[in-house]
Amino acid sequence: MSAFKTNRSASPVASAGIGPEDPSPGCLRSTGLAVCTLLLLAACDAPGGSGTGATVILTGGQVWTGDEASPWAEAVAVEGKRIVAAGSEADVARHQGTDTRVIELQGRFVGPGFIDSHTHFNSAGALLLGANLLDVSDGAALREEVAAAAERLPAGAWMVGGEWGAYEDWEMGDAGAAEREAFEPFSPDRGMVDDITPDHPLLLNRWDRSAYLANHLALAAAEVDCSWRGVECSDGEPTGRLSPEAASRVQEVIPTRPFEQQLEEARMALADLARYGVTTIHDNTPPAMFPVFQALLDAGELTTRIYARPSLELVEHQATLGLPRNFGSDFIRLGGFKAWVDGIMGNSTAMFYEPFDHNDGFGIWRDIMYPEGNLERLMIAADQAGYWPQVHAIGDRAIDTLLDMFEQVEEANGPRDDRRFRVIHAQHLRGPETADRMADMGVIAEVQPFHAIDDMRWMEERIGPERIRWTYAFHTLNEAGVLLSFGSDWPGTNASWYTANPLMGMYAAVTRQTPDGAPEGGWVPEERIDAETALRAYTVNNAWAEGQEHVKGRLAPGCLADLVILDRNPLEIPPEELQHVGVVLTMVGGRVVFER
Repeated sequence: MSAFKTNRSASPVASAGIGPEDPSPGCLRSTGLAVCTLLLLAACDAPGGSGTGATVILTGGQVWTGDEASPWAEAVAVEGKRIVAAGSEADVARHQGTDTRVIELQGRFVGPGFIDSHTHFNSAGALLLGANLLDVSDGAALREEVAAAAERLPAGAWMVGGEWGAYEDWEMGDAGAAEREAFEPFSPDRGMVDDITPDHPLLLNRWDRSAYLANHLALAAAEVDCSWRGVECSDGEPTGRLSPEAASRVQEVIPTRPFEQQLEEARMALADLARYGVTTIHDNTPPAMFPVFQALLDAGELTTRIYARPSLELVEHQATLGLPRNFGSDFIRLGGFKAWVDGIMGNSTAMFYEPFDHNDGFGIWRDIMYPEGNLERLMIAADQAGYWPQVHAIGDRAIDTLLDMFEQVEEANGPRDDRRFRVIHAQHLRGPETADRMADMGVIAEVQPFHAIDDMRWMEERIGPERIRWTYAFHTLNEAGVLLSFGSDWPGTNASWYTANPLMGMYAAVTRQTPDGAPEGGWVPEERIDAETALRAYTVNNAWAEGQEHVKGRLAPGCLADLVILDRNPLEIPPEELQHVGVVLTMVGGRVVFER
């Protein structure tokens, strides 16, 4: 049942089609950045009305527009896929026609649809349809999750991955030395899964890839026998436990996932995004996903806009085709190109000036950095073609190295006003001087606030109490004038699941506490930010980061009608309640894609 009143019982308004967007006059101001043209009033592309009245009017609520000059309204009118009015109830009511669906908000909050600046859509879909075993560490839980995945997967589909035992290992990190010494990790055998997977060959792995589990169908498909190295056997029969070496031979016989299975994975991922009010994702997109997105678009099933980011290694091929930046439609757009400087904190490979406290390592440079100068060459080529490199850098040395590279790009290609370079993650600054440098350069900090409340479990053990002061330094970056671009990193790593819920990301940034409220006062509380800054980082700022500020991120006439209704105003409630705010309705291009 709908959680609000409507004066029509008809089905939700359909999307009004897709086409390229034209530049428009407008002014968007964000901390440390300003993009202005001749008009002082914020506006999106001029709406093209049909003259028959709005298709949808939302009225009687608290409408946060994202426009600093006029941040609040009482009502919004949508015609087709665009917003035609945002203002007082009386002004918006003038757009009502005979077929207008009027949604009575009853005081609820309306804002621009959330934009997530960092997702791995294909991985999320595979985990949602298949087996997600991160919190599994016993036979009963394994059977429950595998049985559920077998119900979801098409008959004959392989069940792979899973990543069992991750949370069990993290809990051991907090245990005493004696308990860790006695710890024996969960080690499943095929007897736990054979009877519940009669139609699915199965090759699952432990989260750290140190152990694998194959069922009878997978063993038969690869013709595994006890003569193989790395195959555990009992009474002359494989138990299903495989070493990484043996598992690699099984992986050779796994077929490419059928296209229909890829579509079903994508549908589940889209449903997850819609229920959390996410209307655009900046996705780290492998080439194989483009046909999936296009097929869903052609079928009218693409309910989240895709700003696709291929690997920077592909940029020279792309430039040869002569395709401009942001080529595509308002649903699928070729965005920036992603690259990597260093590793990650999860396996202690982020690059630091000082060694890790627990293993004396300094981190690693990623393969794209070699031969020496390779990453700089690719970034210069991307910039020459008008593309925006968006580069992963986590450790303090990695971030400083990337900023040096951005300066080299500008020296090579000359100054330009339209560069929007991003430091992806920007997790560990050497100090506030790094934030000042990023602000001076106009570099965007693409950060994932949920990382902070997940990593706090073990961060001090790895880099010590002094360095964690500049870890996930959201407040320092914002105060310096760096544009904050918030994302989720959904669905996470092989060691942790990250939700796509932007309200949980806002909660993490504002409280810096775990979902159960620890630690009191927040972890490194100096780096907390206010709720409106966090909300802007999920809407206005991310639209600007992708070069679509003239059509997204705000509720203004001419903007695409991407919006979300929440059951509470996130800017007025106690910070600890942010994680409990619920999405009531999600609209993308005038089309209702989720309604509670």
